[in-house]
Amino acid sequence: MTPRTRGVVDARFDSLRAAFDDGFRDQPEMGASLAVYSRGRLVVDLWRGFADRRTSERWNDDTVSVIFSCTKGLTAILAAHLVQDGLLDYHAPVAAYWPEFAAAGKSEITVGDLLSHRSGLSAPRENLTTDQITDWKSVTEVLAAQEPLWQPGGGYAYHAITHGWLAGEVIRRVTGKSIGSYFQEVVAAPLEVSAWIGLPDTEQSRVAPMTVGVTLAQLIEQQAAARTPGEIDWSEQAMTLGGALEPALVGDGTGFNSPAVRAAEIPGAGGVATARALAAIWSATITPTHGIRLLEDATIELATQVRSEGAPVWDVPGPWPRWGMGFQLDSEARRYLSPTSFGHDGAGGRWRSPTRAPRSGSPT
Repeated sequence: MTPRTRGVVDARFDSLRAAFDDGFRDQPEMGASLAVYSRGRLVVDLWRGFADRRTSERWNDDTVSVIFSCTKGLTAILAAHLVQDGLLDYHAPVAAYWPEFAAAGKSEITVGDLLSHRSGLSAPRENLTTDQITDWKSVTEVLAAQEPLWQPGGGYAYHAITHGWLAGEVIRRVTGKSIGSYFQEVVAAPLEVSAWIGLPDTEQSRVAPMTVGVTLAQLIEQQAAARTPGEIDWSEQAMTLGGALEPALVGDGTGFNSPAVRAAEIPGAGGVATARALAAIWSATITPTHGIRLLEDATIELATQVRSEGAPVWDVPGPWPRWGMGFQLDSEARRYLSPTSFGHDGAGGRWRSPTRAPRSGSPT
């Protein structure tokens, strides 16, 4: 029997409890959390199910999970914070901060290009190993030396995993700190939330391991069968990095189920957090939350200008998402709460976005 839902819901949002419970109807073996902030206040805080069905360990209020591409949203917040402080310029060449990046025809690529998936480095040309992707210097040197897969700035393709190292290295060069350390300093510690880019050993026992659902497994098989033998599928290469990760990103103790991978700072997909933490972080981008406001209105306006939309470089069926400076924007492919919302979704059902009210109103 699935453990019952626990937590609290403000009466105004009670319908969300029913919607949350409904998600367990067809998947009683799963575990999940739901958290919502409104006007800087936690109004929904629910959890239910199993953290590990194999051991019948229950999902608790402090259970954390890998948030996959929601980590890109956290990286975008950090970049925007540096722009806000006058330490980073979206329009400056990446090489102004990271000189080695200018190699192989990349000298004109801007920080904005890099954040909006336009750098031409969506996948490595060489196959990477797990040892390489858990070593920051190793993977960033590969990307800095690589020739782009297409003319930089001439189009976009989703940088599924490489995005984090590219943006993270710029952040490291500007701050002198690893992205995980800078994230703790600017975001997680001030808000007092359970979120990390690079999970400490002391927190590994809190992580709910991932399993691959039937639908995803079938999709991966269909995609593999459709590939042309001998030709590189760059979308698949972007996800697996040539073998360092499984197409599903997790396996039995491998991929992001591996403590070593979770401990590494992989800001394209490797963040770990509670739902409550993510909700608080996104709330703090638009309104004081736990006494902290992360981004100013002018910063958000700049960071959410549309940079990439429409059909990508690779032949991927639509509808397609839209991107600002690392932030995912409302689109037919990713419907957000309002046309001015921004955020980032992630594999496994994770979704985080704040809603900005019209300028004449107040944030919600």
